[in-house]
Amino acid sequence: MRKVAMAIVVLALAGCGEGKSVDTPKAKPAVTESQPQTGAIAPQEWDVRVGPPDHKLQAITDLTAWLLEHGFNFYIVKVDGKDEVLLGPFATKAEAEAKQTLLNEKMARAKKTDTVSEIIEHPSAQ
Repeated sequence: MRKVAMAIVVLALAGCGEGKSVDTPKAKPAVTESQPQTGAIAPQEWDVRVGPPDHKLQAITDLTAWLLEHGFNFYIVKVDGKDEVLLGPFATKAEAEAKQTLLNEKMARAKKTDTVSEIIEHPSAQ
């Protein structure tokens, strides 16, 4: 009986990949960046910096867990050797202010008073 069961399992597993075609990823066309015109201003992006005022690691991990639970997308950057949690980037300062207002409302409802937020310019890649 055990041999029959093993044979069925082997046959079932062998057929798992049947009928599925694997497509190779298609090459994306090369994107060429146009040279900015003289005097042109690059679009400015904004972020909302969120975190404990003292940059404690435990507080940051608690904060990121809270942000995930409440539906906020964030990313972490290292500035002067310290981790910072940022929401964004947002195309306009008004969008960043709206997200900050929503964040502050949810933090107030959760009685989360150990966290501050501020709007900053999006850090440029160097």
